[in-house]
Amino acid sequence: MPPSEDARTALLDAAERCFATTGIAQVSDRRVADAAGNTNHSAVRYYFGGREGLLSALIERHLHALEEPRRAMFGRSDSLLGDVRSLVLPTTSVLAGLPRPTSRARFLAQALHDPATAALMRQAAEHAPAATVIVGSVESRLSHLDRQVVAARVRLVVDMVSTACADVEARAEQQRQPPRWHAVGDLLADAIAGMLLAPISHTGDGTTEGGNPGRPEAGAIVEQVS
Repeated sequence: MPPSEDARTALLDAAERCFATTGIAQVSDRRVADAAGNTNHSAVRYYFGGREGLLSALIERHLHALEEPRRAMFGRSDSLLGDVRSLVLPTTSVLAGLPRPTSRARFLAQALHDPATAALMRQAAEHAPAATVIVGSVESRLSHLDRQVVAARVRLVVDMVSTACADVEARAEQQRQPPRWHAVGDLLADAIAGMLLAPISHTGDGTTEGGNPGRPEAGAIVEQVS
C-alpha cells in the first residue's frame, strides 16, 4: 500500500474510533489527525477535502464491503428468510473480519442518528444496488400484507440491526471478549423475518395502528441495514 494510502486508511480508522466513542459532532478534524498519528493537523482536508468527504469515505468503505456478499447470498435466496439473511449476514460477517476491538458498528449507529451524516448515508445508498434489489424482493414476498405496514416494518429493520450491533460491539469491548458476530447475525435474521411476517393488529376504528407512515424510498432503507 503506497504511503499516501496508508495515511488515508489510518485517518479513516482513527475517525471511526473517535466518532464511535465520542460522537461525530464532538470530534474535531485535528483530533482525528492526532489519533491517526498524523502531524499534519490539516490532514483530513488534504486527503478528503474536509469533514463531509471523510464521513462519505467511511460510509462508502462499509457499503462497498457489503455489496458483493449481499449479491452472492441473494442469488441463492428462495424465501423471505433468505432475503433477510442476505441483508443482515454480510454486515455481521464484515464486522467479524475487522481487527479487534472494532468501532464500526457504533460509528454506523452514530451516523444513522446524526442528521447531516444520515443524509450522506442516503446519498451513498445509491451506490449499493444489491440492497435496493433485496428490499424490493422482501416487499414483494409480503404483498399479502398492507403495503404501508410493510414499509414501516422495513424501516424498523435499520434500527434493529444498527442498535443491536452497536450494543454487541460495546459490550464486547467492555468485557474484552470477541463478539460472536455470526450468531448475532443468525439471531437478528430470524427475529427480523418473524417481525416482517407478524399479523397486523388493528385499532378499534378499523385502521392499522401506527398511522400512515407512507412508503419509504429504497435508498432510505439501504442507508444501513448494518
